[in-house]
Amino acid sequence: MNSLEEIIMEEISTLPDMRLIDVIGFIRYLKSERPEKPQWIEEWFEQALRSIHARKSELRITQTDIEESIKQMSGRK
Repeated sequence: MNSLEEIIMEEISTLPDMRLIDVIGFIRYLKSERPEKPQWIEEWFEQALRSIHARKSELRITQTDIEESIKQMSGRK
């Protein structure tokens, strides 16, 4: 298993079963579709960040938590 696969496994290891079903659906979608525009993934990431920031009090995370998580993931490339 490469480091990217390890990161993915770490991220999904705490998800409830119903969210794992969503993950499987998303993976299957990614495997079946090639985005016509390379920026699709960047747009998805930006939307995910906006969602996290909007829900940070609900998720009980701080701006520092978000920044640290991004730094950790960037350093694992």
